[in-house]
Amino acid sequence: MAFPLHVLLLLFLSIPFSESESNLSFKYYKKSCPDFEKIVSETITTKQMSNPATAAGTLRLFFHDCMVEGCDASVLIASNSFNTAERDADVNLSLSGDGYEVVVKAKTTLELTCPNVVSCADILAVATRDLVTMVGGPFYKVLLGRKDGLVSKASRVEGNLPRTNMSMNQMINLFASKGFSVQEMVALTGGHTIGFSHCVEFSDRLYSYSKKQATDPEINSKFAAGLRSMCANYTTDKTMSAFNDVFTPGKFDNMYFKNLPRGLGLLASDNALVKDPRTRPFVELYATNQTAFFQDFSRAMQRLSIHEIKTARNGEVRNRCDQFNSIQT
Repeated sequence: MAFPLHVLLLLFLSIPFSESESNLSFKYYKKSCPDFEKIVSETITTKQMSNPATAAGTLRLFFHDCMVEGCDASVLIASNSFNTAERDADVNLSLSGDGYEVVVKAKTTLELTCPNVVSCADILAVATRDLVTMVGGPFYKVLLGRKDGLVSKASRVEGNLPRTNMSMNQMINLFASKGFSVQEMVALTGGHTIGFSHCVEFSDRLYSYSKKQATDPEINSKFAAGLRSMCANYTTDKTMSAFNDVFTPGKFDNMYFKNLPRGLGLLASDNALVKDPRTRPFVELYATNQTAFFQDFSRAMQRLSIHEIKTARNGEVRNRCDQFNSIQT
């Protein structure tokens, strides 16, 4: 069932917030940095136009940040001799440089306009929303006032992000541990409608599915043949990749869900969504009703964006997004 946008907003505003969430506001920078959203918008527009992969890269970066101890820009921290940061955890090594770059560019401009005011966490949240909208996705309101985290450790990443080889039980339990329902999990996974995945993430479905069959029989045969050819050298070239949505890879729409019943899901976790009875009804809904997908995705992203946020008591506004204001050990 689809709900009007104003109803969704009322529902969102009725969510009980923790003390840290109650410090957020849609107009947090109205006085302290009135051009904040304009500067972010101009930055992401320029970057997306020059590199169309920016939207997908930034969306994934935001998701990886929020799922590991909250939306606090800890994934942006660079490692040093004292600390191996989140971005160097193995699951984060494939994160796109475009996502990092667009946040850094916006932060540089904002520091010249209103220094020491806007957090990197807020920049990432708004940049993600604006990029999703720019490539055809829904617009949703983003609460502001997050602070940047004071901790970023690669050792804390494992177990907080979904893996492509996880069972559906593991996926559901992981999202449930973060407070998300099965429907919200499916809606968020719809972000795969843009961007690409590296061949190594689905190579087992192409070359070593089982002792009897090299290729997963649930992959569309022509699609599988094309992927096998495209990914032939994936063991020597780790950058080889394929679009998550073969038809409209640069457009945020519901084509990802339409593709799944056709055997055009790239990852094993994608294919599992249309097979499991707990998730299949939502795949079918979103495949036939893009409005419902957009509304549920927006609501899930709003919830994700306030997950375990940091405030002044346990965070800071970084001068640079890739390093803490003081040396951390």
